[in-house]
Amino acid sequence: MATAITNISSLVTNNPSLGRGPLGLIDDAAVVIDGDRIAWVGTTSKAPATDSHIDAGGRAVLPGFVDSHSHLVFAGDRTAEFNARMEGRAYSAGGIRTTVAATRAASDAELEATVARYVAEALRQGTTTMETKSGYGLTVEDEARALRIAARHTDEVTFLGAHIVAPEYADDPAGYVDLVTGPMLDACAPHARWVDVFCERGAFDGDQARTILTAGAARGLTPRVHANQLGPGPGVQLAVELGAASADHCTHLTDADVDALASGDTVATLLPGAEFSTRARYPDARRLLDAGATVALSTDCNPGSSFTSSMPFCIALAVRDMGMTPDEAVYAATAGGARALRRTDVGRVAEGARADLLLLDAPSHVHLAYRPGVPLASAVWRAGVKVA
Repeated sequence: MATAITNISSLVTNNPSLGRGPLGLIDDAAVVIDGDRIAWVGTTSKAPATDSHIDAGGRAVLPGFVDSHSHLVFAGDRTAEFNARMEGRAYSAGGIRTTVAATRAASDAELEATVARYVAEALRQGTTTMETKSGYGLTVEDEARALRIAARHTDEVTFLGAHIVAPEYADDPAGYVDLVTGPMLDACAPHARWVDVFCERGAFDGDQARTILTAGAARGLTPRVHANQLGPGPGVQLAVELGAASADHCTHLTDADVDALASGDTVATLLPGAEFSTRARYPDARRLLDAGATVALSTDCNPGSSFTSSMPFCIALAVRDMGMTPDEAVYAATAGGARALRRTDVGRVAEGARADLLLLDAPSHVHLAYRPGVPLASAVWRAGVKVA
């Protein structure tokens, strides 16, 4: 049954051929949903007849957010670590071990409930596509069960056995790389679309990361890379070289890193929630955008360094602290995220796209940055179904 949403003050299509500017803005717009797809986009005066009708009441509509980086399969709490950080302790990769211990001890039901909770929390705020990773099990069995659980809640599942070296292999990192690229990959590849590695001091160096990503690619998994978060390193260059879909964090970049991202197809996914929660330097989005790189915004929702599921919050941070305009930040949180997941059916409002829509309690998408911290999601549709 076709449904028309009319009297939209400002519609973000992310298709310049449909409207004004890079966001393809249409004023006094209408959208027709037929099943799980967008069937028509245009102005209200030209909207076709439909079976049902929704009056947007002069409010803005944009594509559902595409969150291309999260870590939702976990147990436990790291409040004490956060508190210590706010008292001056620096963030490092080592805190992940606390969550590993709690996750290993948790039941499948407990982990399932956590994933469902945060997917639903994100959906209420307008996130209709969400990637999530393993990485808090670090054994063959625990990584495989994390991916099985994640796959029940999203199609965008990432194998991150190479989050840190498992505690049991602290004195044998080469042995752990062998485990990740051997039995663990065998058990996990059937349940994932992506392979990721934390290429960082305290985690995996460039050679180890190359070995892991190459092995994953040989099993049909497309690479993603945690790159250049804590300091300069080989992660971004390696991501571009291996044709990774995204290099995530990109906080500490050389000119060569920026040039590589601008000349390749690897998306620079920026995660301002992590900098907010660790009091670290924000990535320079302006530098990347001016160079011609494709930028995505994501929450990095995880219990240690960015415990937020709010894409609107990340948009506000990107505008305030990373040099992005509201238009650029909204694009990065929708179409940019879709690019980072190599999806063409989400992150835009156009005929044939999946009917993922966010109705704001505001006349413009700019309010996402203009009114930070305010719950502006008035209604959310995912695949044509009103879910919030």
